[in-house]
Amino acid sequence: MAAPAKCFLVTGSPGVGKTTLIAKIVESLKSSNPNLKIQGFFTREMRQGGERVGFEVVTLDGRTAPLASINTSSAESNRWPMVGKYKVDVASFESLALPELQVKEDTDLFVIDEVGKMELFSSLFFPAVLRVLESNKPFLATIPVPKAGRDIPAVARLKNHPGATVFSLTKSNRDAMKDQICSQLAGQLV
Repeated sequence: MAAPAKCFLVTGSPGVGKTTLIAKIVESLKSSNPNLKIQGFFTREMRQGGERVGFEVVTLDGRTAPLASINTSSAESNRWPMVGKYKVDVASFESLALPELQVKEDTDLFVIDEVGKMELFSSLFFPAVLRVLESNKPFLATIPVPKAGRDIPAVARLKNHPGATVFSLTKSNRDAMKDQICSQLAGQLV
């Protein structure tokens, strides 16, 4: 039986640079191996006038869809779940993110930024993440830091995966962390 897929999880405080780190890792891996097939998505802040007003999902090929916003006031959005002041558009998230988590034979690496509270409002998201893990393909994801010392149950399940390695990102270790993760991932992609 094959060893469990390597599950590389990056955690750190909000704003420390997890998304930027993942983007740099993807860029580095693609530049050293242009034929690498990477699937997944990033979560990016949406800003207006210097203020964060929401988040959007961005696929690796540049397609976008809203994830959450403070500026949503439709009748439908009144039923959307909330995280802090943000209303989470689960249907929009699912329409873009879930196809990126379809396991394909030629995929070399999955990237998910992030497996967090907003994304987990989708009842279809975590089962898709688990299918990716079961595919035995390397997996790179960001996860939130535990609140009050407690992980979100789905995040705890990822952290306890037999092939999981958790990297704690800080402002002082960002550059070294990129090199370390790229090196370990490169060993999985041969």
